[in-house]
Amino acid sequence: MQKTTMLKKEQAYKRRKWFIINASNAVVGKLAVQVANILRGKNKIDFTPNVDCGDYIIVFNTDKMILTGKKSKNENWYSHSQYIGGLRKRSGEVMISKYSDELLNLSVRGMLPKNRLSKRLITKLHIFKKEPPEKFNKFNPIKINAEGVRI
Repeated sequence: MQKTTMLKKEQAYKRRKWFIINASNAVVGKLAVQVANILRGKNKIDFTPNVDCGDYIIVFNTDKMILTGKKSKNENWYSHSQYIGGLRKRSGEVMISKYSDELLNLSVRGMLPKNRLSKRLITKLHIFKKEPPEKFNKFNPIKINAEGVRI
């Protein structure tokens, strides 16, 4: 009979790694799925849903991501400041050109579970519009290819 391994918090912290992803020419949704799975730790053999067993991720070149179909013209993203008349509406073109880091963060956040653990998971995601700063090189991040890259 096989036994299910349940990770403890301390064991999960020791096994954490750093990954770096180049997001140029990557489709936003497919990249967000890949990032969310790594953040949760679903790519590991000993995944435990109630423990933060995921890895750190650095995503750069987000200003070169792609929205498929007519989403860049037809789809809008809304946010509200909680004040009267504080509704902001941004199109897909504006989100990719000016707020690409916020777009990826919203996409990944929507794919994480809605609980206290997701707040801790999203802090391990570092998003940059251009090249990442040199301070992240000391962690020796593992380079992986982004899913959904269009050539």
